Amino acid sequence: MSGVLTGFVVVAAVVAVGYALGRTGVLGPGAQTVVSRLVFFVGTPALLVRTLAGTEPAELLSAQVGVTAAGVAACALLWWPVARWWLRLGARELVVGALGSSYVNAVNIGLPVAAYVLGDLTAVLPALLLQLVVLTPVALAVLDVLQPPPAGAPGAPARRGARARRLLAPLANPVLLASAAGLALTLTGTSLPTALDRPLELLAGLSVPGALLAFGMSLHGRVATGLARRDVLLATGLKSLVQPAATYAAARWGFGLDAAAVHAATVVAALPTAQNVFTFAVRYDAGRELARDTVLLTTVLCVPVVLLVGVLVPGG
Repeated sequence: MSGVLTGFVVVAAVVAVGYALGRTGVLGPGAQTVVSRLVFFVGTPALLVRTLAGTEPAELLSAQVGVTAAGVAACALLWWPVARWWLRLGARELVVGALGSSYVNAVNIGLPVAAYVLGDLTAVLPALLLQLVVLTPVALAVLDVLQPPPAGAPGAPARRGARARRLLAPLANPVLLASAAGLALTLTGTSLPTALDRPLELLAGLSVPGALLAFGMSLHGRVATGLARRDVLLATGLKSLVQPAATYAAARWGFGLDAAAVHAATVVAALPTAQNVFTFAVRYDAGRELARDTVLLTTVLCVPVVLLVGVLVPGG
């Protein structure tokens, strides 16, 4: 209980600072977008390189990663047809909603929960690795390709050139490049030299607080419409209820993990949607309200859901 509350208080405090910045306007117009872009282009790539560079290659293929992937896949498979054919969302909103329904807050809420509820900081590592190595690169590559062409009416050769640039855009995405660099360091067993690691450590520190501040800024002057929006309710229900249930089933019956491992995997799957999803939505100008309200609602639901998991799925 104390771990969940600690994580929630930390998040709420930084988000409140962001809200105050947005309300007072001290950073000027467009500050939310600037902070989000700073997180996307600087903080997140640095965090990716440092995190992946310190990972053992065997951890990328552990059973816990497979369990986490099963929970994510269950949410995506349920989200995609319902959101596409019933809610009629566009392609980019489908990608943002898929992330919102499965991308867990493994750092600023996950770490306190792992420390104080599970007693093991490495419990969030499988989710973190899957998101850094698979979910983020794939989702951002798709969003890059789906980016609409610039305004204007170019001729056929220009349109072909624009399509080619969109297809090659993932190769210039800083998050994808950072993921590739981190994986290369991991697979080759190469350590970052101190002269490079220390600057990256400082820049990586921008990622989490920056995402929370940008999220807080987005709340000023906006009414959360999530309770009246079917897409937000669908993403929230999948994230808060379906992902923990699917992860539990995969851990217990699919991979046959012991009671403690099943409990840890289910608790991590019950964590709320990460603010990174909102950062991505701002960067690609797609599904901003969907991402914002899903993050907000799943964060509010986090405490009762994790407590329920503790009652229904004892750790042995």
